[in-house]
This record gives sequence, structure tokens and C-alpha cells, in this order.
Amino acid sequence: MERIEHRAVSGGWQDVYRHHSDVLACDMTFAIYLPPQAETQKLPVLYWLSGLTCTEQNFITKAGAQRYAAEHGVIIVAPDTSPRGDDVADADGYDLGKGAGFYVNATQQPWAAHYRMYDYIVDELPALIEANFPVTDARAISGHSMGGHGALVIALKNPQRYRSVSAFSPIVAPSQVPWGEKAFTAYLGDDRAAWAAYDATDLVKTSTPALPLLIDQGEGDEFLANQLKPQLFEAAAAQAGYPITLRMQPGYDHSYYFMASFIGEHIAHAAAALRA
Repeated sequence: MERIEHRAVSGGWQDVYRHHSDVLACDMTFAIYLPPQAETQKLPVLYWLSGLTCTEQNFITKAGAQRYAAEHGVIIVAPDTSPRGDDVADADGYDLGKGAGFYVNATQQPWAAHYRMYDYIVDELPALIEANFPVTDARAISGHSMGGHGALVIALKNPQRYRSVSAFSPIVAPSQVPWGEKAFTAYLGDDRAAWAAYDATDLVKTSTPALPLLIDQGEGDEFLANQLKPQLFEAAAAQAGYPITLRMQPGYDHSYYFMASFIGEHIAHAAAALRA
């Protein structure tokens, strides 16, 4: 690992590291915020997954999360959203390829060689963090949009690995919306049965045990009706008896202004479960 950024904020340190990922077969970057408590004790970790077009930079520079992480004594790890490099497959447009990994393990060419973001987030990155930083094995996960999709899917598939999950404006039913249909067809192929493994609305029907689950969705979100459709997830969770908190927030859109307004509550949500 090579530390490439080191900045003081809210009494702690916002760092960015570069490392080689065996899972993704390329070099990757991730951001880690170490609050002041990390100087003297091991702390729990909140993994943050960002959305389409993002790198690790968007969240750490726009969300204002560090002050709340310092308040609650939580380390935040924010990885990049896809594999990177000259030999990594890409596509025209913002919603497929680099910056659009969708947190799945691709099975189709040319994506399968590098696009294994699910394994990277679930296994490789936590192992790296736990071997090199003052962290406990208590983990929570959160994200925005495509990253909200990733957070929900990963938590629902691995409830024993996480204490809580939350999301802003998540793609909750990728098999039923244009963003997900495009990405899943490319990465996973035409067999829609294979898509269910990465669709939160399918996974919530059978996931146990239930984790504390919070979703914030802006009512002014330009993607709400066509791409996000939180009512589909809400209905599936209700049918399965899986308790969730879905908050529709009047006036808010899909931007980081929305996240900055409520990120403190999401960190508090994670911290309560991480300290339980």
C-alpha cells in the first residue's frame, strides 16, 4: 500500500491509499477516515459505496461525514466504484464500465477479467483494512444510488458480516429499471435468473437475520420514478416481514446536498449498531 493523500480534518486524518488488487487485477484506491480516537483504540468501520461516475473523492470531499465519524468514533472506508487502468474494459456513456462497476462479479466478456467489485468489497478490501489499521471486526455498510444498491445487496447477502445497512437514493430493483438492465445484461448476461443474486428487492425476501436498515429518498429526485422505485423494495420487505425504515424527504434531489443534509443520521444509525 502507498499513502497518496494525508489531510487533517475534524481532529483526525483523511487518507487515501493506492494498492494492487488481486481480485480486480489492477491498482485501486480507497479513502479511509481515521477519527482522533483511532490513535489510542481500535474502532468499528463503516464502508461507504459511491454511485455512478464517482471515485473515492466525491464522498470524502462533499458529504461532510468526517465530523460525525469523529463524534461517534467510527472509521469510514470509501473505495473507488470500479476497477481502473488502461487494460480494464470500458464503454461509452457514464452507466457502464469504469465508474460503474455495480458491485457485482461479472461473468461476461470483456468484463469478467476485472469487474469483480462484489468480491473486492466483501472480502479483499476488509481483509486489507483489518490487517493494516486499528479496526475491530464490527462493520456497517452504506452507499448512494449505485452504491446504495451495492450496500443493500452486500448486506442482505452477508448479514453475518455487518451490523447495519443504510442507503441514500438506492437502485433497489436493478432488474426492473434501465440502469440495472443495461449493466446486468453486460456484466451477467441475458439470463435474468442470474440477476436475482444482485437485486435487493429479490434478496430481501429471504435474507435473515434482519439488520437495522435505513433508506433516505428525496421526493425531488430526478431519477425517482424511472430508476429508483423504492416502493418495490418497500413492498417486498413488508411481504417478507423484514423491518425497514424508508424516509421520503420532501424537496431533496439526487445530489450530495441531500447526503450532506442527512449523513450525520446515517453515521449515527451505523454507530448505534456497531456499538451494540
